[in-house]
Amino acid sequence: MTILRTASLALLLTATAAAVHAQGVAEAPDRPAGEGGGPYNRLVIMGANIIDGTGAPMRGPVDIVIEGNRIREIRGAGAPGVNRQRIPPTDADHVIDAQGMYVLPGFVDLHGHTGGGQQGTPAEYVYKLWLAHGITTIRDPGSGNGVDWTLRSRERSAKNEITAPRVFVYVRPGSGWSRGAIDTPEQARAYVRWAKQRGVDGFKLGSHDPEIMAALLDEAKKNGLGTQAHLAQTGVARMNVLDAARLGLGSMEHWYGLPEALFADRTIQDYPSDYNYSDEYHRFAHAGRLWKQAAQQGSERWNAVMDELLDLRFVLDPTLTIYEANRDVMRARNAEWHEQYTLPSLWEFFQPSRTAHGSYWFDWTTQDEIEWKNNFRIWMQFLNEYKNRGGRVCTGSDSGFIYKVYGFDYIRELELLQEAGFHPLEVVRAATLCGAEALTEPSGAALDFGILRPGGLADLVIVPENPLHNLKVLYGTGTVRLDEDGEVVRVGGVKYTIKDGIVYDAQRLLEDVSRIVEDAKRRVAPATDGGE
Repeated sequence: MTILRTASLALLLTATAAAVHAQGVAEAPDRPAGEGGGPYNRLVIMGANIIDGTGAPMRGPVDIVIEGNRIREIRGAGAPGVNRQRIPPTDADHVIDAQGMYVLPGFVDLHGHTGGGQQGTPAEYVYKLWLAHGITTIRDPGSGNGVDWTLRSRERSAKNEITAPRVFVYVRPGSGWSRGAIDTPEQARAYVRWAKQRGVDGFKLGSHDPEIMAALLDEAKKNGLGTQAHLAQTGVARMNVLDAARLGLGSMEHWYGLPEALFADRTIQDYPSDYNYSDEYHRFAHAGRLWKQAAQQGSERWNAVMDELLDLRFVLDPTLTIYEANRDVMRARNAEWHEQYTLPSLWEFFQPSRTAHGSYWFDWTTQDEIEWKNNFRIWMQFLNEYKNRGGRVCTGSDSGFIYKVYGFDYIRELELLQEAGFHPLEVVRAATLCGAEALTEPSGAALDFGILRPGGLADLVIVPENPLHNLKVLYGTGTVRLDEDGEVVRVGGVKYTIKDGIVYDAQRLLEDVSRIVEDAKRRVAPATDGGE
């Protein structure tokens, strides 16, 4: 990008981000009139091909009848390949002609941080990028903007007062609690009960002492609250993924704790003598050398760990995309959407820094990338086999760090699952039904999103191009191909995202994001030499 070429601009952006952090992340504005149509008394989507999220093959053409925020009927609308003029139903308030298009359930992002003060990313920017890429539900892990902030966002989204996906609120133990840190199992249980009264949906756990982790997980289960965990190296020697799953942990974020559970000839990672976890180059470079220390695929230890996690119905939320820059930083740095859709403050946050999280490019080497490529290969083998044996592997992105932009890099997660060996229909299921089940099962709530069926919520994605043929058509920037005349054209992008029966024009949402970025660039432009 050309917007960050001078020291003065970098200083200005750092100051801007610091100011936003001091004030807190800007909440989304009220949804203005005309932004999103509906919900309608009767909306009919005509002539679509549907991919229902269950793993079933595509079928169509069908008409989808939506009343309010619920799907009421999915009915056949002719034979494939037969073009005929159809008369829109007279009893519909609104009709979408989707002949030749593809309709999927709204996507679920199980690891969606809602911006951040350090990155200078307001909620409107994040929400519109998510919706523009078909993401209609997110789990905010840790609620980093504050418990009250995230609860307000959830309620405003539920009422459709803001343009946003629906939000599941997961908090870090102790967050928002006036009694301070959690030091005993009794305090852990008290915090869970307090959080339940506040209305949270679950917890993002970390490197807790085993007795505190056991209390948190047990009390969360008793109260119908979900659990996810990032089992960092600071605690994994005492609590790996298998240990936590046995205690009742619902899902694993990333992969920390899984290779450690697979150790057969050691008990801790092979740390160099000068390793310092607080040095993020050490942390991430040596994480890329971790999977090769685990038991080999097909070994007794590999099978034993996988068998037990399968029996526990444990959910893997790998967030492959957030680590992808480690195997090819140039690719991530030069993604084609940065220029138009990455805020200057976010771009500054991505730059090498010893203080910004995930900006550990102090001297990233060819060997570091090779190690991470090998790391991905073994990691993907585990994920694919786990899925093949009936395990649940769902989609999350963790965007906002490491050159990863909201929405765009959720779609990249889908591509990476296909690289791991998932059939595109399995990818769609991971992005829809899998995440919906993970979010609703702890509380016993009805499964009414993540799947296209009568009675379900009207959360849908409408795409002009076939994503099963090429997942790249889901990117906001689409993909390039040759047309019938041999001309290079750009195709794809989500056309409509429907959340709660409200129809959003995905391209208009992207235009809004582009304006937000351009406005931010204009605000910092005086700091450049010659206006460059």
